[in-house]
Amino acid sequence: LIAVVLFGEPVRWETNLQLIIDVLLTSGYPGNPYQHENYPHIPVLACNMDLMWVAEAQSPRFGHGTFMVCLENIYKKITGKDLKYEALMGKPSKLTYQYAEYLIRAQAAKRQWKQPIQTLYAVGDNLMTDVYDNSWETELASAAAAHCRSVLVCTGVYNPHTEVPLDTSESITETVFHGHRDFRFDPGLVEPDHIVPDVDAAVDLVFQLENFA
Repeated sequence: LIAVVLFGEPVRWETNLQLIIDVLLTSGYPGNPYQHENYPHIPVLACNMDLMWVAEAQSPRFGHGTFMVCLENIYKKITGKDLKYEALMGKPSKLTYQYAEYLIRAQAAKRQWKQPIQTLYAVGDNLMTDVYDNSWETELASAAAAHCRSVLVCTGVYNPHTEVPLDTSESITETVFHGHRDFRFDPGLVEPDHIVPDVDAAVDLVFQLENFA
């Protein structure tokens, strides 16, 4: 099986964009001519969908989500068809949170904890990935945690002065919704349960909420 797996943004974008397009339009044989009739294309899997991330620079840097936007638009410009993903992994994908929940339960079983885990906490600095979409908590595995709570930290991408529009018909733009195009935008899904200054404060909050000594 031939597939394209996207893990993170490359160093030389133009070279990698060219190579991926070559692979997609030749069904995995880039030495051959383009074959536009081969659609849907070979499977594409991607993770790490953050549009931007924060480093030492004063402004956010392009993330893998931006690379994916470029790839999607180039593919559609050439073929007239949408790039399709076999799977999207990483936050805020349900698959990622379900797997994380499975690993936590496995660790609890290994330590022979008798008390079931009732609540999962998702901590991060990005409303569109770390906080977005807690509505899937009813789809967790049986005998699993009953709730997932989001904790937003203010030490990265998040800008506390940025407002999210209430009118969803006017808010699905790249200037507002930085999530991936395949995720539905809903202002209610980017409202964190808790906002804290940093990760240290997030840990303190969890200890307080869970009555840890």
